[in-house]
Amino acid sequence: MTSSAPARMLRLLAAVLLALGAGFAMAPGAEAETTVSEVAESLKKSPVYVAPEASGELSEGQAKALTAKIKKADRPVFLAVLPADFPKDRLFTQLIAETGESGVYGVRLGDDFDARAASDVVEPMPLRAAVADVRGLDTNAQLQRFTGVVLGSASGSAPASWGTTGDESSTGALVTVGAVVVAGGAGAYALVRRSRRRREAAELAALDKLRVVVDEDITAFGEELERLDFKPSEPGASDEMRTDYEHALDAYESAKSAMGSARRPDDVRPVTEALEDGRFSLAVLDARREGRELPARRPPCFFDPRHGPSVADVSWAPELGTAREVPVCAADKARIDDGEDPAVRQVATPQGDRPYYEAGPVYGPWAGGYFGGALLPGLLMGTMLGSMMASPAYGAEYGGHDGGDAGGDFGGGGDFGGGGDFGGDFGGGFGGGGGDFGGF
Repeated sequence: MTSSAPARMLRLLAAVLLALGAGFAMAPGAEAETTVSEVAESLKKSPVYVAPEASGELSEGQAKALTAKIKKADRPVFLAVLPADFPKDRLFTQLIAETGESGVYGVRLGDDFDARAASDVVEPMPLRAAVADVRGLDTNAQLQRFTGVVLGSASGSAPASWGTTGDESSTGALVTVGAVVVAGGAGAYALVRRSRRRREAAELAALDKLRVVVDEDITAFGEELERLDFKPSEPGASDEMRTDYEHALDAYESAKSAMGSARRPDDVRPVTEALEDGRFSLAVLDARREGRELPARRPPCFFDPRHGPSVADVSWAPELGTAREVPVCAADKARIDDGEDPAVRQVATPQGDRPYYEAGPVYGPWAGGYFGGALLPGLLMGTMLGSMMASPAYGAEYGGHDGGDAGGDFGGGGDFGGGGDFGGDFGGGFGGGGGDFGGF
């Protein structure tokens, strides 16, 4: 049941007050506060910090390469490599408060890794997916992969303090936190409204990105219909051929109509379902016209569904992932057999074109319409999209929800939502809540 607006306001205000208290709860001379302050001061000046005690985890050259990568992308991504015995309680809360910057914070703590991000920089779903995707890797590979993923989906700009002494940042943070506390209930209510507007805007932006890809698919299918050049009255046309052709035409019109009425990313699922069904009908029609054996019903080509129904399964592994069997078209099978790369569907991202399975959660409904059922998670295992679709939060974000409430702006993916498998309000210590840096 949806809670009342006053109740949500109280929860949000309580979360803000807890966060404020966390940043100053420790005694002035406590070791953890001093250590977090040192990390924060360094991150004000540069995006990567490696604690002296953890210097063996990431070399100076590797840290410089990460720094250059983040600065070149001009995104607010902060990374810290800390020893396993670093105080974990409310680490992110204190680190973000003392750095005073809205962005993505990734922390390698011994052998563990977790991240937090402002939801207007990276949405909770892709952040959770990115964290899950890099677990188990060594430090450099983990941070390189995580950085590559979040740079591709993050918004906002790098802090100006990376080019200055950074002295202004902590003052700005204190002013901001003080303003929130003074605003009280009115400020908390404003956060709810702001979150709702952000979510609606993000949904529209995601649909706009997806519309480009789906429109390309619809256009490609229309061109296939034209190339086939089938006329129901042509010599040799049978009732079965005419039925196949009508089915393909119906699928084409259904796809166009569904895309025209789409309002959310999940609304494209029936579009790609229709296109997959129509392409199989064309494959059957083509086989009938040429007197060939009718094709078996198989999923479309994994690398690009526009290639049509697959003809075989081949072993394939994503970068840093394990091998699995994926369905491929005849052309991609020939490329792979010859030692070449398959023709993978590329989509636009802020960091340039990338394979659809490494480009963000918005492509989940698009891929789900083509592959559907229990097949897709196995195909996408080890990719950013696969990790994201396996998370419990995926259905609520991209699986046909009705919008509901603002969703708890400070919990499980609010203004600073958590990555990984947990994500509660500001509670929990290390391991308290099912994973890594529990809570916030």
